[in-house]
Amino acid sequence: MNEADLIKRAQSGDHEALVELLRSIENSVYRSAFYILGNEHDAMDAAQEALLRVYRKIDTFQEKAKFSTWVQRIVSNICMDRFRAKKETLSIDEYELTLTDKQNVEEAILLQDMSEDIHRAIAKLPEHYRTVVVLRYLQDLSYQEIADLLNVPLNTVKSYLFRARQQLQNLLQEYQKGGIRG
Repeated sequence: MNEADLIKRAQSGDHEALVELLRSIENSVYRSAFYILGNEHDAMDAAQEALLRVYRKIDTFQEKAKFSTWVQRIVSNICMDRFRAKKETLSIDEYELTLTDKQNVEEAILLQDMSEDIHRAIAKLPEHYRTVVVLRYLQDLSYQEIADLLNVPLNTVKSYLFRARQQLQNLLQEYQKGGIRG
């Protein structure tokens, strides 16, 4: 069954359709929350809150926007509220390095270091830059969808992304030089 049918069935009170719809978006919701908030525990809480809000508010969804945009707005708002309430530096949990027999250990370690540097650099971005980076590059939303989601002009989204990329590039260069850690 496609998403549009699930939404219509869920809005008309079909509990099974709503559960199926929530299952189809839970990974995306968690991923967004994780990249905005920067740690697993907060992301799980925010994702759960977002899914509950979708559950409670599914009848208010209107097909004026894409369903994914509507869900991302909910996730982003919850995460931004939590981020503002916390007002402290966020850290990225370390990822386990999993090697298969076919992988070159040295290459895998370099890739893991790069991944950690990218996550660390994203976490250091100001909240508004981090949010647009997550929505654009991790959730693959268009510039217009991000502008609609955040209720800002399209040029603001472009400006934020431009500045965020500059800051990420500078941070990653510092990491490569060994000048910044943690």
